[in-house]
Amino acid sequence: MSRRLRIAMIASSRFPVSEPFAGGLEAHLWAASRELARRGHRVSLFAAPGSDAAVGVDTLQVDPLELTVAATQDASMVEMGWLQEHHAYLDLMVRLAGPLASSFDVVHNHSLHHLPVAMARTIPMPMLTTLHTPPTPWLESAIRVARGAGGRFVAVSAHTAASWQHTGQVPVLLNGIDVSRWPQGPGGTRLVWSGRMVAEKAPHLAIQAARLAGLPLDLAGPVSDPAYFDECVRPLLGDDVRHLGHLDHAQLAAVVGRSAATLVTPDWDEPYGLVVAESLACGTPVVAFARGGVGEVLDASCGRLVPAGDVQAMAAAVADVTALDRDAARRRAETACSIDRMTDLYEDAYADMLELAA
Repeated sequence: MSRRLRIAMIASSRFPVSEPFAGGLEAHLWAASRELARRGHRVSLFAAPGSDAAVGVDTLQVDPLELTVAATQDASMVEMGWLQEHHAYLDLMVRLAGPLASSFDVVHNHSLHHLPVAMARTIPMPMLTTLHTPPTPWLESAIRVARGAGGRFVAVSAHTAASWQHTGQVPVLLNGIDVSRWPQGPGGTRLVWSGRMVAEKAPHLAIQAARLAGLPLDLAGPVSDPAYFDECVRPLLGDDVRHLGHLDHAQLAAVVGRSAATLVTPDWDEPYGLVVAESLACGTPVVAFARGGVGEVLDASCGRLVPAGDVQAMAAAVADVTALDRDAARRRAETACSIDRMTDLYEDAYADMLELAA
Protein backbone atom coordinates (compact mmCIF):
# COMPACT_ATOMS: atom_id res chain seq x y z
CA MET A 1 0.00 0.00 0.00
CA SER A 2 1.68 3.23 -1.15
CA ARG A 3 -0.55 5.68 0.73
CA ARG A 4 0.42 6.45 4.31
CA LEU A 5 -2.68 6.58 6.49
CA ARG A 6 -3.67 8.14 9.78
CA ILE A 7 -5.12 5.21 11.71
CA ALA A 8 -6.98 5.24 15.03
CA MET A 9 -6.69 1.81 16.67
CA ILE A 10 -9.29 1.11 19.37
CA ALA A 11 -8.27 -1.38 22.05
CA SER A 12 -9.57 -2.25 25.49
CA SER A 13 -10.03 0.62 27.92
CA ARG A 14 -9.45 -1.74 30.86
CA PHE A 15 -6.09 -3.33 30.13
CA PRO A 16 -2.94 -1.48 29.06
CA VAL A 17 -1.24 -2.55 25.86
CA SER A 18 2.13 -3.18 27.48
CA GLU A 19 4.30 -6.04 28.67
CA PRO A 20 3.68 -8.34 30.34
CA PHE A 21 0.46 -8.43 28.33
CA ALA A 22 -2.85 -9.09 30.10
CA GLY A 23 -3.86 -11.42 27.27
CA GLY A 24 -3.62 -12.26 23.60
CA LEU A 25 -5.67 -9.26 22.47
CA GLU A 26 -3.26 -6.80 24.06
CA ALA A 27 -0.25 -8.63 22.58
CA HIS A 28 -1.92 -8.59 19.17
CA LEU A 29 -2.68 -4.86 19.34
CA TRP A 30 0.88 -4.01 20.36
CA ALA A 31 2.36 -5.96 17.46
CA ALA A 32 -0.18 -4.75 14.88
CA SER A 33 0.19 -1.09 15.86
CA ARG A 34 3.96 -1.31 15.78
CA GLU A 35 4.01 -2.98 12.35
CA LEU A 36 1.65 -0.41 10.84
CA ALA A 37 3.83 2.38 12.25
CA ARG A 38 6.95 0.68 10.87
CA ARG A 39 5.33 0.78 7.42
CA GLY A 40 4.97 4.53 7.67
CA HIS A 41 1.38 4.91 8.87
CA ARG A 42 0.60 7.30 11.71
CA VAL A 43 -1.02 5.16 14.35
CA SER A 44 -2.87 6.46 17.40
CA LEU A 45 -3.81 3.82 19.93
CA PHE A 46 -6.82 4.13 22.25
CA ALA A 47 -6.14 1.91 25.23
CA ALA A 48 -5.99 1.88 29.00
CA PRO A 49 -3.55 4.16 30.83
CA GLY A 50 -0.05 2.73 31.06
CA SER A 51 0.01 1.44 27.49
CA ASP A 52 3.38 1.26 25.78
CA ALA A 53 3.95 4.12 23.36
CA ALA A 54 5.81 2.03 20.78
CA VAL A 55 7.81 3.74 18.05
CA GLY A 56 5.49 5.94 15.97
CA VAL A 57 2.45 5.25 18.14
CA ASP A 58 0.56 7.90 20.12
CA THR A 59 -1.89 7.20 22.91
CA LEU A 60 -5.43 8.55 22.99
CA GLN A 61 -6.42 9.39 26.54
CA VAL A 62 -9.84 10.14 28.01
CA ASP A 63 -10.73 12.05 31.14
CA PRO A 64 -11.72 9.72 33.99
CA LEU A 65 -15.36 9.77 34.95
CA GLU A 66 -16.04 11.53 38.24
CA LEU A 67 -19.68 11.28 39.22
CA THR A 68 -21.51 13.44 41.72
CA VAL A 69 -22.62 11.88 44.97
CA ALA A 70 -26.22 12.23 43.82
CA ALA A 71 -25.52 10.20 40.66
CA THR A 72 -23.77 7.39 42.55
CA GLN A 73 -26.68 7.13 44.96
CA ASP A 74 -29.30 6.92 42.23
CA ALA A 75 -31.21 3.64 42.01
CA SER A 76 -30.00 3.15 38.42
CA MET A 77 -26.29 3.24 39.41
CA VAL A 78 -24.33 0.31 37.98
CA GLU A 79 -20.91 -1.13 38.83
CA MET A 80 -18.32 1.65 38.52
CA GLY A 81 -15.92 -0.31 36.33
CA TRP A 82 -18.65 -0.91 33.78
CA LEU A 83 -19.58 2.77 33.81
CA GLN A 84 -15.95 3.91 33.44
CA GLU A 85 -15.59 1.70 30.36
CA HIS A 86 -18.85 3.02 28.90
CA HIS A 87 -17.68 6.59 29.50
CA ALA A 88 -14.28 5.97 27.89
CA TYR A 89 -15.74 4.65 24.63
CA LEU A 90 -18.50 7.26 24.56
CA ASP A 91 -15.93 10.02 24.99
CA LEU A 92 -13.73 8.60 22.23
CA MET A 93 -16.52 8.19 19.69
CA VAL A 94 -17.87 11.70 20.36
CA ARG A 95 -14.40 13.12 19.81
CA LEU A 96 -13.92 11.11 16.61
CA ALA A 97 -17.19 12.59 15.36
CA GLY A 98 -16.19 16.12 16.44
CA PRO A 99 -12.74 17.50 17.35
CA LEU A 100 -10.87 14.54 15.83
CA ALA A 101 -13.06 14.24 12.72
CA SER A 102 -10.28 15.42 10.40
CA SER A 103 -7.43 13.70 12.26
CA PHE A 104 -7.78 10.18 10.88
CA ASP A 105 -8.35 8.42 7.56
CA VAL A 106 -9.60 5.15 9.06
CA VAL A 107 -10.57 3.67 12.42
CA HIS A 108 -9.68 0.08 13.27
CA ASN A 109 -11.77 -1.21 16.15
CA HIS A 110 -10.41 -4.18 18.12
CA SER A 111 -12.44 -3.56 21.25
CA LEU A 112 -15.09 -5.92 22.56
CA HIS A 113 -17.34 -2.99 23.48
CA HIS A 114 -20.60 -2.20 21.69
CA LEU A 115 -20.35 1.59 21.50
CA PRO A 116 -17.77 1.89 18.67
CA VAL A 117 -19.99 -0.24 16.42
CA ALA A 118 -23.24 1.40 17.51
CA MET A 119 -21.80 4.89 16.92
CA ALA A 120 -19.84 4.14 13.74
CA ARG A 121 -22.38 6.01 11.60
CA THR A 122 -21.63 9.22 13.53
CA ILE A 123 -17.97 9.44 12.48
CA PRO A 124 -16.85 10.69 9.05
CA MET A 125 -14.12 8.10 8.45
CA PRO A 126 -14.68 4.39 7.66
CA MET A 127 -14.27 1.88 10.47
CA LEU A 128 -13.05 -1.72 10.32
CA THR A 129 -13.95 -3.96 13.27
CA THR A 130 -12.02 -7.15 13.93
CA LEU A 131 -14.22 -9.70 15.70
CA HIS A 132 -11.95 -11.40 18.22
CA THR A 133 -14.64 -13.31 20.12
CA PRO A 134 -17.89 -15.20 19.62
CA PRO A 135 -21.09 -13.13 19.91
CA THR A 136 -21.70 -11.21 23.11
CA PRO A 137 -25.16 -9.78 23.82
CA TRP A 138 -24.12 -6.11 23.77
CA LEU A 139 -21.98 -6.36 20.64
CA GLU A 140 -24.55 -8.47 18.80
CA SER A 141 -27.19 -5.87 19.63
CA ALA A 142 -24.98 -3.06 18.28
CA ILE A 143 -24.32 -4.91 15.02
CA ARG A 144 -28.02 -5.61 14.51
CA VAL A 145 -28.94 -1.99 15.17
CA ALA A 146 -26.16 -0.67 12.92
CA ARG A 147 -27.55 -2.72 9.99
CA GLY A 148 -24.60 -2.15 7.70
CA ALA A 149 -23.79 1.34 8.98
CA GLY A 150 -21.35 -0.02 11.57
CA GLY A 151 -18.46 -0.27 9.17
CA ARG A 152 -16.83 -3.39 7.79
CA PHE A 153 -16.16 -6.55 9.82
CA VAL A 154 -13.55 -9.30 9.66
CA ALA A 155 -13.11 -12.31 11.95
CA VAL A 156 -9.91 -13.85 13.28
CA SER A 157 -10.85 -17.40 12.21
CA ALA A 158 -13.41 -19.29 10.17
CA HIS A 159 -14.82 -20.62 13.44
CA THR A 160 -15.38 -17.09 14.75
CA ALA A 161 -16.81 -15.95 11.40
CA ALA A 162 -19.31 -18.84 11.49
CA SER A 163 -20.47 -17.81 14.96
CA TRP A 164 -21.34 -14.37 13.56
CA GLN A 165 -22.89 -15.50 10.28
CA HIS A 166 -26.39 -14.62 11.47
CA THR A 167 -25.36 -10.94 11.23
CA GLY A 168 -24.11 -11.26 7.65
CA GLN A 169 -21.13 -12.58 5.71
CA VAL A 170 -17.89 -11.98 7.65
CA PRO A 171 -14.54 -12.44 5.86
CA VAL A 172 -11.72 -14.24 7.69
CA LEU A 173 -8.39 -12.56 8.37
CA LEU A 174 -6.17 -14.71 10.57
CA ASN A 175 -4.21 -12.99 13.31
CA GLY A 176 -0.49 -12.71 12.75
CA ILE A 177 2.54 -12.55 15.00
CA ASP A 178 5.94 -10.96 14.54
CA VAL A 179 7.90 -14.16 14.02
CA SER A 180 11.18 -12.25 14.42
CA ARG A 181 10.25 -11.68 18.08
CA TRP A 182 9.57 -15.41 18.57
CA PRO A 183 12.93 -16.93 17.59
CA GLN A 184 13.22 -20.63 16.92
CA GLY A 185 14.60 -22.44 19.94
CA PRO A 186 16.49 -25.71 20.40
CA GLY A 187 13.72 -27.60 22.12
CA GLY A 188 14.24 -29.57 25.30
CA THR A 189 12.81 -32.21 27.59
CA ARG A 190 10.02 -30.24 29.31
CA LEU A 191 6.52 -29.46 28.09
CA VAL A 192 5.06 -25.96 28.31
CA TRP A 193 1.63 -24.38 28.75
CA SER A 194 1.08 -20.62 28.53
CA GLY A 195 -1.88 -18.32 28.97
CA ARG A 196 -4.11 -16.77 31.60
CA MET A 197 -4.71 -18.92 34.65
CA VAL A 198 -8.48 -19.20 34.30
CA ALA A 199 -10.91 -22.10 34.19
CA GLU A 200 -11.69 -21.73 30.48
CA LYS A 201 -8.00 -22.18 29.63
CA ALA A 202 -7.83 -25.26 31.91
CA PRO A 203 -4.14 -25.47 32.80
CA HIS A 204 -5.05 -28.17 35.32
CA LEU A 205 -5.80 -30.45 32.37
CA ALA A 206 -2.35 -29.76 30.94
CA ILE A 207 -0.85 -30.88 34.26
CA GLN A 208 -2.83 -34.11 34.13
CA ALA A 209 -1.78 -34.79 30.53
CA ALA A 210 1.89 -34.06 31.22
CA ARG A 211 1.95 -36.45 34.16
CA LEU A 212 0.29 -39.15 32.09
CA ALA A 213 2.94 -38.58 29.41
CA GLY A 214 5.69 -38.78 32.04
CA LEU A 215 7.23 -35.39 31.21
CA PRO A 216 7.75 -32.30 33.39
CA LEU A 217 5.71 -29.18 32.63
CA ASP A 218 6.25 -25.43 32.86
CA LEU A 219 3.21 -23.17 33.28
CA ALA A 220 3.54 -19.50 32.31
CA GLY A 221 0.91 -16.82 32.67
CA PRO A 222 -0.87 -14.41 34.99
CA VAL A 223 -3.17 -15.67 37.73
CA SER A 224 -6.29 -13.95 36.39
CA ASP A 225 -8.62 -16.03 38.57
CA PRO A 226 -6.99 -16.51 41.98
CA ALA A 227 -9.81 -18.70 43.30
CA TYR A 228 -9.52 -21.11 40.38
CA PHE A 229 -5.71 -21.14 40.65
CA ASP A 230 -5.75 -21.85 44.38
CA GLU A 231 -8.33 -24.62 44.06
CA CYS A 232 -7.36 -26.35 40.81
CA VAL A 233 -3.75 -25.51 39.94
CA ARG A 234 -1.69 -24.73 43.03
CA PRO A 235 -2.39 -28.12 44.70
CA LEU A 236 -1.03 -29.87 41.59
CA LEU A 237 2.29 -28.03 41.50
CA GLY A 238 5.43 -29.94 42.46
CA ASP A 239 8.96 -30.79 41.40
CA ASP A 240 7.72 -31.86 37.97
CA VAL A 241 5.23 -29.01 37.45
CA ARG A 242 6.20 -25.40 38.11
CA HIS A 243 4.47 -22.08 37.62
CA LEU A 244 6.94 -19.56 36.23
CA GLY A 245 4.63 -16.58 36.74
CA HIS A 246 3.64 -13.78 34.39
CA LEU A 247 6.61 -13.54 32.01
CA ASP A 248 7.49 -10.71 29.66
CA HIS A 249 7.81 -11.40 25.96
CA ALA A 250 11.49 -12.29 25.83
CA GLN A 251 11.24 -14.58 28.85
CA LEU A 252 8.20 -16.39 27.47
CA ALA A 253 9.77 -16.85 24.02
CA ALA A 254 12.85 -18.35 25.64
CA VAL A 255 10.79 -20.81 27.69
CA VAL A 256 8.68 -21.90 24.72
CA GLY A 257 11.76 -22.22 22.50
CA ARG A 258 13.49 -24.60 24.89
CA SER A 259 10.40 -26.80 25.34
CA ALA A 260 9.73 -30.14 23.65
CA ALA A 261 6.06 -29.36 22.93
CA THR A 262 3.28 -26.99 23.92
CA LEU A 263 0.02 -28.23 25.44
CA VAL A 264 -3.09 -26.18 24.60
CA THR A 265 -6.10 -27.13 26.70
CA PRO A 266 -9.07 -24.79 26.09
CA ASP A 267 -12.25 -25.63 27.93
CA TRP A 268 -14.10 -23.26 25.59
CA ASP A 269 -14.09 -22.58 21.86
CA GLU A 270 -10.95 -20.50 21.31
CA PRO A 271 -11.66 -17.83 18.67
CA TYR A 272 -8.15 -18.17 17.23
CA GLY A 273 -5.30 -19.60 19.29
CA LEU A 274 -2.46 -17.08 19.52
CA VAL A 275 -0.49 -19.40 21.80
CA VAL A 276 -0.35 -21.94 18.98
CA ALA A 277 1.11 -19.44 16.51
CA GLU A 278 3.68 -18.26 19.06
CA SER A 279 4.76 -21.81 19.82
CA LEU A 280 5.16 -22.74 16.17
CA ALA A 281 7.31 -19.65 15.55
CA CYS A 282 9.63 -20.96 18.28
CA GLY A 283 9.80 -24.27 16.44
CA THR A 284 7.87 -25.98 19.23
CA PRO A 285 5.14 -28.37 18.02
CA VAL A 286 1.72 -28.38 19.66
CA VAL A 287 -0.81 -30.84 21.06
CA ALA A 288 -4.18 -29.12 21.39
CA PHE A 289 -7.77 -29.88 22.20
CA ALA A 290 -9.84 -29.57 19.03
CA ARG A 291 -11.94 -26.56 19.98
CA GLY A 292 -12.72 -23.34 18.15
CA GLY A 293 -10.21 -21.92 15.70
CA VAL A 294 -7.14 -23.77 16.99
CA GLY A 295 -7.31 -26.31 14.17
CA GLU A 296 -7.04 -23.55 11.56
CA VAL A 297 -3.51 -22.75 12.73
CA LEU A 298 -2.19 -26.30 13.16
CA ASP A 299 -1.51 -28.86 10.45
CA ALA A 300 0.01 -32.35 10.50
CA SER A 301 3.55 -31.02 10.03
CA CYS A 302 3.60 -29.16 13.32
CA GLY A 303 1.08 -30.63 15.75
CA ARG A 304 -1.85 -32.82 16.61
CA LEU A 305 -5.46 -32.18 17.59
CA VAL A 306 -7.10 -34.46 20.13
CA PRO A 307 -10.70 -34.62 21.35
CA ALA A 308 -11.65 -31.79 23.68
CA GLY A 309 -11.04 -32.59 27.33
CA ASP A 310 -9.37 -35.95 26.62
CA VAL A 311 -6.17 -35.77 28.67
CA GLN A 312 -5.30 -39.40 27.91
CA ALA A 313 -5.41 -38.72 24.17
CA MET A 314 -3.28 -35.62 24.70
CA ALA A 315 -0.73 -37.59 26.69
CA ALA A 316 -0.63 -40.31 24.03
CA ALA A 317 0.01 -37.72 21.31
CA VAL A 318 3.00 -36.16 23.08
CA ALA A 319 5.55 -38.77 21.91
CA ASP A 320 4.41 -38.35 18.30
CA VAL A 321 4.51 -34.56 18.44
CA THR A 322 7.90 -34.24 20.11
CA ALA A 323 9.36 -36.22 17.18
CA LEU A 324 8.14 -33.68 14.61
CA ASP A 325 10.56 -31.44 12.71
CA ARG A 326 10.99 -28.13 14.53
CA ASP A 327 11.92 -26.44 11.23
CA ALA A 328 8.52 -27.44 9.84
CA ALA A 329 6.78 -25.81 12.81
CA ARG A 330 8.71 -22.60 12.20
CA ARG A 331 7.85 -22.65 8.48
CA ARG A 332 4.16 -23.04 9.30
CA ALA A 333 4.28 -19.93 11.48
CA GLU A 334 6.11 -17.96 8.81
CA THR A 335 3.64 -18.86 6.05
CA ALA A 336 0.30 -18.95 7.87
CA CYS A 337 0.73 -16.75 10.95
CA SER A 338 3.12 -13.91 10.09
CA ILE A 339 2.34 -10.32 10.92
CA ASP A 340 3.55 -9.31 7.45
CA ARG A 341 0.79 -11.36 5.82
CA MET A 342 -1.83 -10.06 8.25
CA THR A 343 -0.83 -6.43 7.81
CA ASP A 344 -0.85 -6.72 4.01
CA LEU A 345 -4.45 -7.90 4.23
CA TYR A 346 -5.42 -5.15 6.67
CA GLU A 347 -3.91 -2.53 4.37
CA ASP A 348 -5.96 -3.97 1.51
CA ALA A 349 -9.10 -3.71 3.65
CA TYR A 350 -8.31 -0.08 4.52
CA ALA A 351 -7.80 0.74 0.84
CA ASP A 352 -11.09 -0.91 -0.14
CA MET A 353 -13.02 1.03 2.51
CA LEU A 354 -11.46 4.33 1.50
CA GLU A 355 -12.22 3.68 -2.15
CA LEU A 356 -15.86 2.98 -1.36
CA ALA A 357 -16.06 6.09 0.82
CA ALA A 358 -14.54 8.37 -1.85
